[in-house]
Amino acid sequence: MKLYARQQGQGEPLISLHGLFGSQENLGMINRSLAQSFCVHGLDVRNHGRSPHADVMNYDLMAADILEYMDDQKLEQVHLLGHSMGGKIAMTLALMAPERIKSLVVIDIAPVTYHQRRHDAILNGLSSIDLTSLSRRGDADLHMQSFETEKDVRQFLLKNLYKNDQGRYAWRVNLHSIIHHYDDIMAGQYSEMKYTGKTLFLKGGDSDYIQPEHREQVLPLFPNASVRVIAGAGHWVHAQKPELVIRTVMRFMER
Repeated sequence: MKLYARQQGQGEPLISLHGLFGSQENLGMINRSLAQSFCVHGLDVRNHGRSPHADVMNYDLMAADILEYMDDQKLEQVHLLGHSMGGKIAMTLALMAPERIKSLVVIDIAPVTYHQRRHDAILNGLSSIDLTSLSRRGDADLHMQSFETEKDVRQFLLKNLYKNDQGRYAWRVNLHSIIHHYDDIMAGQYSEMKYTGKTLFLKGGDSDYIQPEHREQVLPLFPNASVRVIAGAGHWVHAQKPELVIRTVMRFMER
């Protein structure tokens, strides 16, 4: 699959991967800062942003999409950074083709299966918006208030609404595929391979996505992994503490 990408900066190539319901724009501040030292390729993964939709969605396929992009761009080896679902794609790719990954940064996610269905209310809300009668974005926000109380989260989700060539609202994100493959998106990373390159896990201090017991699943796959905790941040570490995240990532890259 040919993915949409935004490229900026010069230097060694770095690919950044966003999370569920997002796009490369969500990592915009991080990407712009890293572009002062790297050639940053911000990708929209399949079924997100401006990349194509597909019925099937799992980490092996999403990692293969990134490899295809690397081959098309003639990128032999890259630094890889991913948040949440993007971190899971990044881990899968590092285990699939470790020789192609120079370093790995995983933001607030672990290579484990998450059994809690955290997004059911959001998926129910988004999929129940009647796009055929929707005339204002504000009406979509009003509808979503019954499913998501945090305004910032609703604004993030509704960035996926756009007007198509017929002037009607449509979704950039492929809701049908996400709903159908939700268990695949929550799945852990399991491999007989390991990635021995330098690896950084960034954890939001107030987030529960990375737990101490996950160490048992992290180290066999990523034996050179280190963890840094960003105090005062939740799952959206890069949005809540962007300057600290950028400094931490740059120090790690320069090691």
